[in-house]
Amino acid sequence: MKLRDALSTFQGDFRSWSKGWGYYLSKHARVIGGFFEKRKDIIVDILTARRGTYQWPFLHISLVALVIIGYTSAPLIASVYPGNNGAFADYTPPSAVMTSLDPAETMQTQTSEKPRDQIISYTVKDGDTLAKIAAEKGVSVDSIKWLNDIKSDSLSIGQVIKIPPVTGIVHKVKEGETIYSIAKKYKIEAQNIVNFPFNDYADPETFALNVGQTLIVPDGVMPEAPAIVPIRPTIIVGGTGQYGWPTNGVITQYPSWYHMAIDIANAAAPGIVAADRGTVTLVEYLNWGYGYHVIISHGNGMQTLYGHMQAIYVKPGDVVSRGQVIGKMGSTGRSTGTHLHFEVRQNGVLLSPLNFLR
Repeated sequence: MKLRDALSTFQGDFRSWSKGWGYYLSKHARVIGGFFEKRKDIIVDILTARRGTYQWPFLHISLVALVIIGYTSAPLIASVYPGNNGAFADYTPPSAVMTSLDPAETMQTQTSEKPRDQIISYTVKDGDTLAKIAAEKGVSVDSIKWLNDIKSDSLSIGQVIKIPPVTGIVHKVKEGETIYSIAKKYKIEAQNIVNFPFNDYADPETFALNVGQTLIVPDGVMPEAPAIVPIRPTIIVGGTGQYGWPTNGVITQYPSWYHMAIDIANAAAPGIVAADRGTVTLVEYLNWGYGYHVIISHGNGMQTLYGHMQAIYVKPGDVVSRGQVIGKMGSTGRSTGTHLHFEVRQNGVLLSPLNFLR
């Protein structure tokens, strides 16, 4: 009983002590708050009047501190990232050279093509011909003729002509036209138009067009002209590097500087197979870009990419054999029809698949 009474007394005393401190703190808080409310305008006026007084020394002290930090940390950064000791003149970026499958083998380099995203003007000089200008600019003679409405092969010195960015048609969109109707008119697949990275759309999801906009139609031909047969690039590489064809269908777009891949279309949506033995390193289900796609690593920095599939049958980490079905052809992502977008990469550099497929 004595213990219970002692505990009861202690609890009562503790409650009284807590209430006392609560009353004391709240009273002083109200006093401090009232004091601040009465004098805050004075503090604000002082701060406003003094603003900018310390700006000059603050900026200069900060600049000096940055210089000191940079000077003292430079040797440490140089030791961690030694660089190439100024030998940038001898450095060749990997994107400009096609590396060999076998480092011990020699190889032939790939000529770098300078991308152009728009129409340019060219003034005809003495000795120029349509064929010469077309070869220099990397387009066909007919493309220049169609853009400039030239009927003959003769040119005049000083004549200004327009050069399209790629072989094909430069089309001004009319009311009611779509990429599908334009593609049909110029004898190509709509995907070829979508693949050109510098074409704009009113709606990137549906590829809707704005009336009056200029649209580049790669490899397109005038309705009365014969279709252009794309020239396959010839590049010699060392090693074997022979891949099997990943699917069946018609090649609707060949490799180019803006589309270093092949598109294989087939309305029947056949299966997609691994071009060679390897390990699945990436599986993504996207509604843009490559859509549903898979990347397989084949060793030695070699990879293959399979895009726009409607179904994928593998997962990251799976080891697949050459010819094993990994998915089903589809039209997901940035696609206008059922097809496969197939890429070959070495150390992140895109290479022409036509040099590897057998």
